[in-house]
Amino acid sequence: MRLRHLSSTSVLDDRLNLGYHRDMGNREDLLAAAKRCLYEKGYARTTARDIAAASGVSLAAIGYHFGSKDALLNAARIEAIGEWWEELGRALAADPDPDASPMERFEAIWTRVVESFAAQRPLWTASFELLSQVDQAPEVRAAVAQAQERARLGLAALFHHLDPTLDEKKAWVVGSFYLALLPGVMAQWLIDPEHAPSGRDLAEALRTIVADVSSGQHVAQE
Repeated sequence: MRLRHLSSTSVLDDRLNLGYHRDMGNREDLLAAAKRCLYEKGYARTTARDIAAASGVSLAAIGYHFGSKDALLNAARIEAIGEWWEELGRALAADPDPDASPMERFEAIWTRVVESFAAQRPLWTASFELLSQVDQAPEVRAAVAQAQERARLGLAALFHHLDPTLDEKKAWVVGSFYLALLPGVMAQWLIDPEHAPSGRDLAEALRTIVADVSSGQHVAQE
């Protein structure tokens, strides 16, 4: 009897484990499908049926795992935020020539960023939709804010080798400048790639701005 009882218990445990893994697999399938729908259709046009069809999971599973379609899409958007910054990190991973001047470094890095816009257009398009809706989902807004803070310090280190542990204020200010520039350049590429600025164009603009500012400082000193 004892052996039979142990055997029955083992079978029950196996079934419970199988059900648990199946449930977790369904959850991950729903998240992956929701992200695909965000990239392909956008938040506003994605329906629960779209997600269920893309995931191969039932409509009821959305409520079981996430409570609602909106909660699922918000969870997908939070995951997507990490993917967007990872993609940007990959685009910037290759360090320019160590002997390059600051302006050459600026041009080389922005050239890679622009190439990422073209190669990952659906991903960056979805990021704009997300930014327009952060007030509707506090948890998404908080995730974006955290990602922005990391991006500021990362951009400052990338462009100017600024270490926030040595001068946090300078790293934050410089990183904020590049973070302000990023969505503006991205918007131009997403809307009208043919007339959007290249890395070389941005470097030329920066040279002009620096020259004008320097000239104004000399005049003021005189």
